[in-house]
Amino acid sequence: MKSSSSEKSLTLLQVVALGIGAMVGAGIFALLGQTALIMQSATWLAFSCGGVIALFAGYAYARLAARYPSQGGIIDFFRLSLPSVATIALSLLYLVTLILTIAMVARAFGAYAVQLFHQGSGHPLLPEMYTAFVIIAIGLLNIVSSHAVGKIEVLLVGIKLTIIIVLIITGLFTMDAGKLEIHTFSGDALFSAVGLTFFAYAGFGMMANASDKVAEPERVMPKAFMIAILFTIVLYISLSLVLLGNLSPAVLARYADTAVAQVAYPIFGQTGFTIVAIGALLATASAINATCFSAFNILDSMSRSGLLPRTWGNVVCGQGTRSNILMILITLVFALMLNLSDLANVASFTFLLCYLMVLVVAWRLSRIIRASKIIIGLGIMVILAVLAGFVVTLFNQGIIAVSIISGALIVCLAIGYQRRRSLAE
Repeated sequence: MKSSSSEKSLTLLQVVALGIGAMVGAGIFALLGQTALIMQSATWLAFSCGGVIALFAGYAYARLAARYPSQGGIIDFFRLSLPSVATIALSLLYLVTLILTIAMVARAFGAYAVQLFHQGSGHPLLPEMYTAFVIIAIGLLNIVSSHAVGKIEVLLVGIKLTIIIVLIITGLFTMDAGKLEIHTFSGDALFSAVGLTFFAYAGFGMMANASDKVAEPERVMPKAFMIAILFTIVLYISLSLVLLGNLSPAVLARYADTAVAQVAYPIFGQTGFTIVAIGALLATASAINATCFSAFNILDSMSRSGLLPRTWGNVVCGQGTRSNILMILITLVFALMLNLSDLANVASFTFLLCYLMVLVVAWRLSRIIRASKIIIGLGIMVILAVLAGFVVTLFNQGIIAVSIISGALIVCLAIGYQRRRSLAE
């Protein structure tokens, strides 16, 4: 049954704004400095490559969303063409990705809070304290009233974009072009950096969750994905040029976790740093809220559909279910045990893997969704190459990220097999 026209009210501009707001968020505040440490003056190249991957994945998303508009987004796409075990395992892996995203963004929140309120000094556990506070506070807020913070999301996105654009425009006039000379870099460095930069684009998938509220998804969704991703590519490349053109390598190494705020010092002084740091806190808090809300909805949907045990959806207190409480606790463990770099590496890998499978679904349904197999095939090959190179670099960096990824894949597959047997019975 078709929805009424009043329910289908989102325009092309609104969907584009949703995508840009989802992409231009905490990822850029948290990862720009980390990527710059790896690529130095070639950081813009890493963001360009990450943007190309996002365009391939966005094409698949757009064609699927145009043909199958729904509220479920990626979870519904998995169900369209994949076996039940793969569907359950990938849905769980995507949920793990959201948990890791919250943990990583919360770490970034803690770093900016310490830099803003304590000038980077104070008790060594201050970052962890701020990290735990924002996870618990926003988690409980979503349990008690998920609409409370949602009402100011649009305002936060506007503030965030305004701060970044002003910083870019002003920074272009103050940067030292000599600092942007590209030196040689290794293939491992490029793969590692591209894997990280893709995370900063990964939010474009949220546009698919709004496709059921668009009057003409066949026309609107393909345009919305391309416009939003292309705009974000330009924004990220510009910001990376401003960052490397205004900060010395020594300053960048010292303030990698808060690089976006630090670049405001040579441009605007202390006042500029304070404004950008406040913007970073707003952006990270906003992203945590949106991701937490999305994860809670996925948990609820998976419990009701039987992909997870229905008892996980039982209410414990207020509006909070067992799965909500468990998710907050798991997020706290990840956030407090792992550093920002490890969290970013794992989340980037799992995002790439999940979006690769969206491309696989689009390939299998290419005739139905009227997608080009050439574009989809190129996208699959590019992401496979990046994943392979990314895994090699992760092995070279240590076993922490690789161990977490391997453990997550094994657990998700095991639960997938167990749930398939339970559903069959």
